[in-house]
Amino acid sequence: MERTNWTEIEFILQGLSEYPRAEKLLFATCLLMYLVILVGNSTLVLLILVDYHLQTPMYFFLGNLAFLDIWFTSSFIPSMLIHFLSKKKTISFTRCVIQMSVSYTMGSTECVLLAVMAYDRYVAICNPLRYPIIMSKALCIQMAALSWGLGVLNSLTETLLAIQLPFCGKNVINHFVCEILAFVKLACTDISLNEVAIMLGNVIFLFSPLLLICISYMFILYTVLRISSAEGRKKAFSICSGHIAVVTVFYGTILFMYMKPKSKDNVSDKLIALFYGIVTPMLNPIIYSLRNTEVHGAMRKLMTRHCFWRKG
Repeated sequence: MERTNWTEIEFILQGLSEYPRAEKLLFATCLLMYLVILVGNSTLVLLILVDYHLQTPMYFFLGNLAFLDIWFTSSFIPSMLIHFLSKKKTISFTRCVIQMSVSYTMGSTECVLLAVMAYDRYVAICNPLRYPIIMSKALCIQMAALSWGLGVLNSLTETLLAIQLPFCGKNVINHFVCEILAFVKLACTDISLNEVAIMLGNVIFLFSPLLLICISYMFILYTVLRISSAEGRKKAFSICSGHIAVVTVFYGTILFMYMKPKSKDNVSDKLIALFYGIVTPMLNPIIYSLRNTEVHGAMRKLMTRHCFWRKG
């Protein structure tokens, strides 16, 4: 079959076109959440960069996570907000592929990064005396680079396979954004290879990191239960509480999406997928900052310095 010229292809993002009032409500909700994501994650990155006390392995990885969440949401929310208010909900082939590849890169990277952060917590609790030696600056950079590299590699593989497909017909994507599985299902040819590649990617980048996280926390739990003092156990659990909450929200939503029965009209499925992509990045800085005295202290110092400059 002759492949269509990429410049001639456009996709229609269906979203909730049949519910215009709901789209206006979603516009206001998603805009507010996006602003919270930008402010919360940008503030966290800024604090980690300027405050010496936050320049530790844990906050280094947290800074990567916050930076990643900004890029992940920025890859699809601005264009989605425009489509909510527009009657013409089309997107070019090139923009669709860029949106899809960027969001896929960030999603894959986040999975690996959460496993890296679990290893960091494992070393901090199970090997506290050797923690500064094991989690050296060089190792932290290498582990972060590995997370980003694997994410890019996975996205590149899936994207290159997807853009080789021929497209014909109306090219209507039944989603708010260019999602890779919905994208390949529009192809006018057999997509078995793409489906197998996507399934393998999900297994490798979703469940392998989850397994490593579970193993890390099994060792952490074993170590914590051997601590004799209640104060020591409480301190150990507080070190992991933020990461546990983020992992629970991230994987809990994914497992819920995979395990819930598919609805007939797909509206609820689309909304769950949408809020998974927005709620998790919004909650991450809130979870890590809520009861974190170090972040609170850094924020107070930054505010005091800002007030001093304004007075000066």
